[in-house]
Amino acid sequence: MEIVQWIVILLAIAFIFSRFMPAKGVENITSSDAKQKMKDRNIQFIDVRTPGEFKAKNRKPFKNIPLSNLASQTKQLDKSKEVVVICQSGMRSTKAAKMLKKQGFEKVFNVKGGMSAWV
Repeated sequence: MEIVQWIVILLAIAFIFSRFMPAKGVENITSSDAKQKMKDRNIQFIDVRTPGEFKAKNRKPFKNIPLSNLASQTKQLDKSKEVVVICQSGMRSTKAAKMLKKQGFEKVFNVKGGMSAWV
């Protein structure tokens, strides 16, 4: 009985840990790193927050593609170009970055802390 409890606890910890770790090939960057990348017009900037959140506070050149719509709209993006993804706190953008990486995007960057960390 005790071994089963330990296995369940370890699986829960592994699951939680995997949710916070970037996917292989996804790089976490700071908001100042993202600002530096804004100078490059070849980079795609995606904000995965809701339209309401985006309208309330956004930064150019980020394009709003809500996380719930991202999978169906990746055809609009170029898989060979870098993609910088942001949300409010970094949680949804982490999911989005993992999704993009799995769909074959080569260079994907997640903004740590999201818009909350934007200074």
